[in-house]
Amino acid sequence: MGLGGIGIWQLLIILLIVFMLFGTKKLRSLGSDLGGALKGFKTAMKDEGTPTASNDSEEASGETIEATAEKVETKS
Repeated sequence: MGLGGIGIWQLLIILLIVFMLFGTKKLRSLGSDLGGALKGFKTAMKDEGTPTASNDSEEASGETIEATAEKVETKS
């Protein structure tokens, strides 16, 4: 038995139906898009762990931004 009680022949039939429905070109482009998204996700996760020069300069300067809020009255 294969995945969840599905045998190899059932998986092959499902794969054949998917190829017939979508076509090989659409599946190929879907696969390349998915691969590109995963590659981008991996690089983003790797870059998040390492501090960048721009983050260091912002933290080192110690500058703060002060803002004030004003109450706005509306006529009803």
